[in-house]
Amino acid sequence: AGATLASSTHIINIKLQQLQQQLHTTTIMSIQSINLYPDSVHKSLLGDPEYYPEIDTYVETIRNATKGFGTDEDALIQTLGSKDIHERYLIAYRYKETYNQDLKDLMNKETSGNFGVLIKLLALPIPDAEAKIVNMATKGMGTNEKLLWSVICGRSNEEIELLKKVYFKKYNKDLSILVASELSGVLEKLHLACLQGMEETYDPTYHNESKAVEDADEFYAAGEGKWGTDEAALFDIICKAPPKYLQMIDDAYVAKRNHNLERALEKELSGKGKKAAIFHLNMKLNPYKTAAEHIKSTCAGIGTDELGLSCAILRYQHILPRVMVEHVNISSKTVEDRVVSETSGYYRKLLVQMIKVAWPDAA
Repeated sequence: AGATLASSTHIINIKLQQLQQQLHTTTIMSIQSINLYPDSVHKSLLGDPEYYPEIDTYVETIRNATKGFGTDEDALIQTLGSKDIHERYLIAYRYKETYNQDLKDLMNKETSGNFGVLIKLLALPIPDAEAKIVNMATKGMGTNEKLLWSVICGRSNEEIELLKKVYFKKYNKDLSILVASELSGVLEKLHLACLQGMEETYDPTYHNESKAVEDADEFYAAGEGKWGTDEAALFDIICKAPPKYLQMIDDAYVAKRNHNLERALEKELSGKGKKAAIFHLNMKLNPYKTAAEHIKSTCAGIGTDELGLSCAILRYQHILPRVMVEHVNISSKTVEDRVVSETSGYYRKLLVQMIKVAWPDAA
């Protein structure tokens, strides 16, 4: 057993080194905010999905795992937990076609606890899962602001528009109206700005150094340079600027003010509004590190935020290899190390299986 563990650790270390080298050589500031969904999901949403025979086999496996007395959780983990975002989308679509029942409804009936929450999210197409997460964050007494901003802030125009459409279709409510009813003050202003999907298309002839200096000065004038803070003006700048140009603004701000935009937000805002604004800023400037820090934060302090952890692994699965590298850099442990130390039972097995899909050598 010791030899097997040593061999596994060696493989993981080699893989990490390879990914770190790849990250170092390919890290170029994106001209637009990254998509969390793979291209295959975006394409499949444009029309009826194309199946392959294995999908029907997976559907039958799920059916058999939930027939009769009791539920075969291991079979569900191997079928849903071991598939990527696109395959799960096809399974959910096909199950409804075959048995005239939503897969999520079946999972709701057959599972419970943290395992049940996550497997139900896996039974949904990823845009529907995110809409469900928003619903969970705003359902009942109080609002889970952290869960809400992790979904809405720092998103690409394409995916924020998709989220709004899916949410309205599922819950018959405009997402902006929901946010306005659940949040107030700085948090409300930020989320409503993010929901506008206002990020500009990067144009080097327009998004140049001169314009960056101008916007950096406007950012200062709206915040540190005045009595009181014009949060709406600050958010307008960081929401409209595409990542590459936002980095130029950040550089211009540092050159004149001797600290960056994040530090300016720290000084001008407070509480959850500050945390959400910094999250949005950094999801544009350094998305993989920010996602890694978010995963880490779900396990900070006393107890684990299982819902936050589940949603993070689910939503970041497509970009998880690069997130894994950043997670090791900031905490000296892999994401699966964190999952294993913080969770247990079928819930742990499901999370580890999801990580293995994103990075086969990781678990």
